[in-house]
Amino acid sequence: MISGDDDILKDFFPRHLVTHLAHPAVAETDEVLKRYLLAQHLYQWLNFTKAFEVGVVCRATKLIAEQDCGIEVPSRVRMDAYKILVDESYHALYSDDAVEQIQTRSGIEALPYDFQPFLANLDRIAADYPHHRRLVQLVQVFVFETLITGLLVDIPKDPNVVSLVREIARDHAIDEGRHHVYFADFFGRLWGQLEPGDRRVVAALLPDIIVKSLQPATRSASSALQEIGFSPDAVRSIIAESYDQESVTAGIRSAAERTIGILEGYGVLDQPGAREGFAESGLLSL
Repeated sequence: MISGDDDILKDFFPRHLVTHLAHPAVAETDEVLKRYLLAQHLYQWLNFTKAFEVGVVCRATKLIAEQDCGIEVPSRVRMDAYKILVDESYHALYSDDAVEQIQTRSGIEALPYDFQPFLANLDRIAADYPHHRRLVQLVQVFVFETLITGLLVDIPKDPNVVSLVREIARDHAIDEGRHHVYFADFFGRLWGQLEPGDRRVVAALLPDIIVKSLQPATRSASSALQEIGFSPDAVRSIIAESYDQESVTAGIRSAAERTIGILEGYGVLDQPGAREGFAESGLLSL
């Protein structure tokens, strides 16, 4: 729940995590408009979390729980998958509830959110490997559950952020810590039972999965900027300058560092051409 009357007047999101807020054209706008952008960024994050947990994480975790993941796993691993399904469904529930609470208390309505373009882009990675769809879904969840972004670490520490948002991030971080361990272990089991040809496919697709999992939400940011009066041309300029390719790639590389370390430990990068593929995506230096 949101705390007292003054709590809703705090920032909806840490300002340093909303990149376009620092753009000179946006920095000159009225504080009320900046507050609107912060609210929309929060709504996007919560709606993405809700959709991703159900549409991607639960989709793959269900395969493990129901012994339909294509490999042999101990009963303990299968039962823990059911626990993760409960966790992730709850993350989706409290994300949805938080949107409702913030809208009601702030009076700022959330803009429409469409998860399908992101999901279609993520799933398109395996378009040339239709027989590997299940395998790719399992790799997707491993990647996302082991990535380390600044959000869940930074939000709880920011006293200027609405308490409800800080509590959500703190609780989510605790669960994700356990999930990180689980999926790192599961990937080791998966990798250990794959045929050589399947290993080559996974190693080749991993850089694209990592990069597409961490692309900034520029579509939602663009919609919010237009809502506060920026022209389409101005919005394109703000987005291009705020999310330049070099900065985005550096952020992705940082967030993926631990995931890549896990892959290195399992020998994934020793596959022919794998290290070069990661380097071409900006995830490694040769």
